[in-house]
This record gives sequence, C-alpha cells and structure tokens, in this order.
Amino acid sequence: MTRDLVGYGATPPAAHWPDGARIAVQFVINYEEGAENSVLNGDERSEAFLSEMVGAAAHPARAMAMESLYEYGSRTGFWRLHRLFTERATPVTVFGVAKALETNPEAVAAMQAADWEIASHGLRWIDYQYVPEEVERAHIAEAIALHTRVTGARPLGWYQGRTSPNTARLVAEEGGFLYDADSYADDVPYWDRQHGRAQLIVPYTLDVNDMKFVALNGFTAPDQFFAYLRDTFEQLRAEGGRMMSIGLHGRIAGKPARAAAVVRFLDHVIASGDAWIARRIDIARHWMEVHPA
Repeated sequence: MTRDLVGYGATPPAAHWPDGARIAVQFVINYEEGAENSVLNGDERSEAFLSEMVGAAAHPARAMAMESLYEYGSRTGFWRLHRLFTERATPVTVFGVAKALETNPEAVAAMQAADWEIASHGLRWIDYQYVPEEVERAHIAEAIALHTRVTGARPLGWYQGRTSPNTARLVAEEGGFLYDADSYADDVPYWDRQHGRAQLIVPYTLDVNDMKFVALNGFTAPDQFFAYLRDTFEQLRAEGGRMMSIGLHGRIAGKPARAAAVVRFLDHVIASGDAWIARRIDIARHWMEVHPA
C-alpha cells in the first residue's frame, strides 16, 4: 500500500454545498464512556488516555479517579451538550462506541429523538495498533451487530480513532459503511481506492477538538478554544467549499466552562448565515451525489 501525498493538490473540487453555503460544519460528540480500558472490562490495565489527569499511569487494577472522570461524561457532560444542541435544533453526529452505547439506553434514546446520526466508534475505546488482524476484524463485526441491536439500525459511518495499520482495509472489505472517518488528511471528503473498492473518506480533525484541553500542547482556557474554533471557521469560510469538523466529548467539552465556549461558537456559526450545519452522513451522501466514485 502506498501513501497519497498529493490529494486534490492546488484545485480541490467544488463542494456545491446545499443552498449555496460557503462551508459545511459538522459537530461530533464522541460517546466512549464505559468502553475504555478497565479491569472490569477484562483489560489488563486501567485507562490512561483523554482525561483531566494528563499523563496518568495505567494500573493493573481499578483506577477509581479515572473511572469517575469518564463517568462524568455519560452522567452529566453528555446531557449538557445534548441540551445546548437540541435547544438550537442543531444536527450532530455521535461517534458511539458500541459497548458504551449498550450501557446507557437513555442516552441512545435521546440521540435518536434528536435525529442525530449514530456512527460506529468501534466495539471498544482501546488502542488497536497492535491488535491482531483477525481479532480486529471480529471486533468490527461485533461492533456492527451490537450497534444494530442497541440502536435498531446498522451504522453507516465508521471512526475507530485509535487505529491499526489494518483498520482502513478491514472497513473497506466489510463493505457496508458509506464513509470512513479515520483520516485527518483533508478539509473535504475524498475517495480511497487502495483496498479493492472505492471507500468514501470524510476526514475528521484532532486540532479543532476538545481533546486539546487534556493534552500537554493544548488549550488551557475556554477562550482559547473559542478563538481557535472561530478562526478555523472564518478561514475555511473565506476559502469556500470546505468542511469543518468539531470533535467533542461529554467528559471534556461537557464541563461547564468549556460548554460555554461551544455555545459561543455554535451561535457564531448560526449567525454567519452561510454555513451548512449537517450530520456527517448528510455530508457523505451529498459528496457521493456531487462527486460519485
């Protein structure tokens, strides 16, 4: 397999977003809580990633502080984000880890009542870098089956997050996903033809993402997050025909001060008057129609 270091080059295709919008804006809420590393889930060590305890150690036992930091996301943070988006009737895509969705039927029902897309975030919120191919393939199949049972429909979007070298190929081979989001390589969707079939890629982002609050090189104050969101939006809006993805987590952006920054940005986008705020599946379907494989 080779790398594509050229992409669209100097002339990205015209996006033709609906109603003449200059930019497509896509909010993701990652729902991972309960599916992270834990001895309760049969893992050898506790979770050490993406929490307020930056640089936390993984322990061969329960880590009670870490568990409670994750629990905040499902108990409180998710609902704060749910309120601010539903109050503004804003479309959202959820990257839902199947095992996490299974633990909270009330949250799943709220996502569905709001007509949010629930895409698959894999079976477990763990690192697949060194997971054997046959195990990862089985996890993808189990994730689809569990997701279907919990939500009533199979997922059409995929985002593993902590991928292996095999993930993209396994997803393409599975054949049922309209899009794969496991890429950060562009500001618009593109077709990947490396794995035997044309797979639409709707890239995600790690910079316009609340994870930067819990990273050593990240944001420390909500005003920094809002400014970064606003400036990204305005630059892409000026260029025209681009897509902006915003990544959120209940246990991170669901904290009160950070949620206030999200509200300020969401209101800024709405006030602009020329942004198409869409679910990720809607962007995928639009691209498939305007730029078919």
